[in-house]
Amino acid sequence: MPIVLSLAAFLMTVVGGLVADRIGRRRHLVLGFAAGAMLGVVAFDLLPEALALDPVHVHGVPLPLLTLALGFLAIHVVERSVGMHAGHEDAYAAHRHTRSGLGLFAGSALVVHSVLDGLAIGAAYQTSASLAVTVALGVVAHDFTDGFNTYTITSLYGNVRRRALTLLALDALAPVAGATVTLLVTIPHQLLAAYLGMFAGFLLYLATADILPEAHTARHAPAPTLIATILGTLFMWAVIGLTD
Repeated sequence: MPIVLSLAAFLMTVVGGLVADRIGRRRHLVLGFAAGAMLGVVAFDLLPEALALDPVHVHGVPLPLLTLALGFLAIHVVERSVGMHAGHEDAYAAHRHTRSGLGLFAGSALVVHSVLDGLAIGAAYQTSASLAVTVALGVVAHDFTDGFNTYTITSLYGNVRRRALTLLALDALAPVAGATVTLLVTIPHQLLAAYLGMFAGFLLYLATADILPEAHTARHAPAPTLIATILGTLFMWAVIGLTD
């Protein structure tokens, strides 16, 4: 049953990625919506889940919040130290990412997160079938956005379409893999809380430092992109609220 439930997540992830692939000239709206959706994932899903795991406190601060800051700063240091961007920000209309490594790394991080989604389904099934269905509904509801973001982030950094689709396929298969191995793998709550915090920091940096500036180029009016960003955030609020 966990594998069957995870197949629904597989299909929803594929649909989300293919939608991102087909947008074409409205790419700035895709990026704006993706950034808002990522903000929603961080604020309404990852951090509340991490803090609900009753994490340890380090010098008075919950561990997930420390790892959030660590994840944000780590990707910032890596991006700036290796010269991930070509050109200056004041020439952003002609700006183009010249390195694909960060895009592949970001897509891979989303794949790892999707594996945890599968593990969550399997772990819930060990408690009861009804709980597994509830968890699966939550996973399926936000996996559209996972697929959407995986394709968008991977292609944003200059990766060819084939690579973006490959990461999308891996992201779609990840929940199935997680559900399959759930009887063999148990993630300690403290480690899971730390990971969720770091992943939240990673997504927050990508959304604010890379995706939103890329969406707001001089070629497009800012208002539609701003609306798309707000809608992305509200969408995740609605999804998580309905599946909570």
